Amino acid sequence: MRIFGNRTAVSLVAIATFGWCPSALAQKGPPVVTVATPLARNVVQWDEYTGRFEASERVTLRARVSGYIDRVHFADGADVKQGDLLFTIDRRPFEIAVESARGDVARAQAQLTLGQMDYQRALELVKSRTTTERDLDQRRANMDTAQAQLMSAKAAQRNAELNLEWTEVRAPTSGRVSDRRVDAGNLVTGGQDNATVLTTIVKLDPIYFVFDGSEADYLHYSRLNSEGQRPSSRKAPNPVRVQLADETGWPHAGHMNFVDNEVNAHSGTIRGRALLDNHDLFLTPGTFGRLQLSGEKIDALLVPDEAIVSDQASKVMFTVGPDNKIVPKPVTLGGFALGLRVITAGLQRSERVVINGLANPFVRPGAVVAPEAGEIKAQESPSADE
Repeated sequence: MRIFGNRTAVSLVAIATFGWCPSALAQKGPPVVTVATPLARNVVQWDEYTGRFEASERVTLRARVSGYIDRVHFADGADVKQGDLLFTIDRRPFEIAVESARGDVARAQAQLTLGQMDYQRALELVKSRTTTERDLDQRRANMDTAQAQLMSAKAAQRNAELNLEWTEVRAPTSGRVSDRRVDAGNLVTGGQDNATVLTTIVKLDPIYFVFDGSEADYLHYSRLNSEGQRPSSRKAPNPVRVQLADETGWPHAGHMNFVDNEVNAHSGTIRGRALLDNHDLFLTPGTFGRLQLSGEKIDALLVPDEAIVSDQASKVMFTVGPDNKIVPKPVTLGGFALGLRVITAGLQRSERVVINGLANPFVRPGAVVAPEAGEIKAQESPSADE
């Protein structure tokens, strides 16, 4: 006789196999958490911003004379030095133009020599009254005209030689070259208008890090400067450190070298720029990063950043009261110092803060927990603080 349906049989098998019972879902005893009191230090507060790297110099290389590309002398994406030959434009028409200009100079020089001789003869003839003053003036004018024609011919020669020089397109700065925009055999247009783009070069060492700071931060720094507590980044190279997306710590050190002259009315932010050494050319323009800017020295309470939880729009820390119950504390966050988050308000030095165990769903406001003593440790290193 069939006693159980299929579902009942499966349930019994599950019970026999896994030992399930309703009390299995219940927490056995109060959850264990690690607690510690906040670390009190006088530290330099580091304010954090996001931004991107930019080349310290960027050059768009254009043809200055028209002609056919005769040869390309670089590999796409290579590192080049200032003065390196990158492109050669067909030189033959420009060499002919230089020879023609030299001929014009020689002809103008001959005309000037003849004019000078005629003028000297006319001076002697005027003294003997063999010729008139008018004839002397005419010969003087002819000599001056020849002089002007020689100057014009020499200028045309220099222009022809300059055009010939421009057939060799060289790197105006050291850096990393992009790919070629034209290959050998193509006709390019030179000049000031609609000149053909050949390639671009970016200078990578040093490199910029550009970011936007809030209007509130700008006002805060301005007041610190006016009170003599911290110099403005417009006047002083305040230290910064940068972290890439895949890095821990802040391994890239630099300093501020520019703050914009106005706050953007649309975004309510102001643009800042830091300068960093990049000797190994590892940092690349366009790369995202996070920057910490050295701020003021303050007496601060420091906690691990991972000990802070979000409660809708506010930040909260879980503390453990005398009865071992979780008490939430809304806190106001500052920047970073010694590798820890600065708490500017909402927390007392003597309170026990939960620094480990927050992932347990039973650790919630009002819950009884079993606290274990821990310790908050600072990162005592140059990369953690000044």
